[in-house]
Amino acid sequence: MSDETPRAEMETDIVCVGFGPAAGGFLTTLTRGLMNEDGTPVAESKAMPGMPPQVICYERADDIGFGVSGVVTKGRAIKASFPDLDLSQIPMAHEVTNEKILFLKDPVGASRRPGLFKLADTVLGKWMEDDAYELPYVPAFLEKHPGMIFSIGQLNQWVGGNLMGTGMAQIWPGSPVAEPLMEGEAVKGVRMVDQGVEKDGTPGAGFMPGMDMKAALTVVADGPVGPVGQHLDRELGLPEGNHQREWAVGMKCVVDLPEDCDWEPGTVLHTIGYPEPEIFGFLYVYPGNVASLGIFVPSWFDSPVRTAYRYMQHWMMHPYLWKRLQGGTMRSWGAKSLQESGKRGEPFLCGDGFARIGEGSGSTNVLTGSGVDEAWATGVQLGESVLELLKDGKAFSKENLEATYVAKRRASWVEEEAKVAEKSRDGFTKGVIPGFMGMGLTGLTKGLINMPGKALKPQDRIPTVEEYYKGYIQEGEIQKIRTECAKNGVSLHDALMDRVGWPEIPLDGTLLVSHQDALLMGGKVQANPGYADHVTFADPDFCKGCREKVCIEACSGQAIYTNPEGGTPLFDREKCVHCGACMWNCSKSNPRDNERTNVKFRGGSGGLHSAEN
Repeated sequence: MSDETPRAEMETDIVCVGFGPAAGGFLTTLTRGLMNEDGTPVAESKAMPGMPPQVICYERADDIGFGVSGVVTKGRAIKASFPDLDLSQIPMAHEVTNEKILFLKDPVGASRRPGLFKLADTVLGKWMEDDAYELPYVPAFLEKHPGMIFSIGQLNQWVGGNLMGTGMAQIWPGSPVAEPLMEGEAVKGVRMVDQGVEKDGTPGAGFMPGMDMKAALTVVADGPVGPVGQHLDRELGLPEGNHQREWAVGMKCVVDLPEDCDWEPGTVLHTIGYPEPEIFGFLYVYPGNVASLGIFVPSWFDSPVRTAYRYMQHWMMHPYLWKRLQGGTMRSWGAKSLQESGKRGEPFLCGDGFARIGEGSGSTNVLTGSGVDEAWATGVQLGESVLELLKDGKAFSKENLEATYVAKRRASWVEEEAKVAEKSRDGFTKGVIPGFMGMGLTGLTKGLINMPGKALKPQDRIPTVEEYYKGYIQEGEIQKIRTECAKNGVSLHDALMDRVGWPEIPLDGTLLVSHQDALLMGGKVQANPGYADHVTFADPDFCKGCREKVCIEACSGQAIYTNPEGGTPLFDREKCVHCGACMWNCSKSNPRDNERTNVKFRGGSGGLHSAEN
């Protein structure tokens, strides 16, 4: 819609976009300090004179705990916010009691193992149990003990309930935000998504333009694929030398373990080596014989058919894991994109009228593989800063926010450890062996020595199908497979994985379920009617000439699928879990912005409905 479309306007003092760990840390800190001990507000609301500052947080998902994941963390910032924290108050939470790193041998012979991995398979073989070697210790930079495991969904529910109980902040789920309201480089609030529109965004019979919510401060906590953060990055660019070229997709599920499983609550497993050397695995055991488990598929895994769901199933069936998982039942399933450029992906942290916190602000530590506690910490830092400015009667200007929030962040452990981690993954740009060597060097020397490497945009790394399978499948056969898959309206990855020796998944309907059945487990994906599609393609002509169509192959919910008539892929938002993987899993650049791909991901309705994954 044009900027001239008449819109309803409301005014508040502080509007927050996205309710996750960062917003939880911010709102928890802020609401505790808005009232003086004598019951008077520390500052008067500009929007409602005589009242304390009015705070509203908008969350896209239909509930504040939907569509997130399991976590292991040291929890330093979270524990500081709740010094008397009793984990038994939070469903599925537990302290870390046992932590292991496992090197997994390939039991089927289909993975692309470099020579050193094959050598490790042989040398470590005599010490392996069920094709897995337990490393003798966990490096200090990876260790999470003493720490905690929990479901972010359940944590968000607990934190959100506490916040709403104070009456000092409102959290509105089911409220997708479209974009920030900008005047030059200043932010004046946010615009909500239009409703009553067709899938292409044109007004329908019940058209209702998105409301403009004006605010003195807009807190951007909408993660790496959030529309407000994306908009600011496009308008303001990134600080010189920074980029957001490293991503991963987390493919995960929550499982009821079989009764005879010997994993105790608090058990944490990290795996490397299988199903492909670039793919990491994780498993956390909760109370009640329940586990959160899955894999991370990174952007440097250069497969044009990087199907995370099937790889997760092969990983689950590894002998070491399957021995304890067989007989279990999938409770829920989910996926999330992770922005893994870390410190190098940091945008401008503040400006006139806005501040950025959490993963979208580059707070994730890419060496330690942790981000939730870091996100919470940035929220706390902003909360403390906002209280200082309110008490001093100062405006939320760029200058004042830099002197408070940015200064606190620069002086914190989040910043100190981010600097150590900044170059830790550069080696992966040259291959998996240099990558692991680089992480080890960085971790052991605390960032003094790093493996050199230059990060490339994902669309510059992704090879053609023919290049990737050279030496494995003849080009003529690939073309036959491509033609057959297009004819049947299915993606390539299953056919190609079958062809190179990956065994068929023996679906049992309980733990090993089809990708489509997984969408229905633990909460249905649903997109409310009256919203525009949130996944579109910048230049459909690019799609017509694209042979890789990685957006289809890598879609976490199979929401992007083959168009039988050719050309632009089709999109079914009822299956979209809002992970954002399509935004970086594209082999073509946006014609207007070479740093971005041809896939556009906007604010919209829907997503996975699960409070535990």
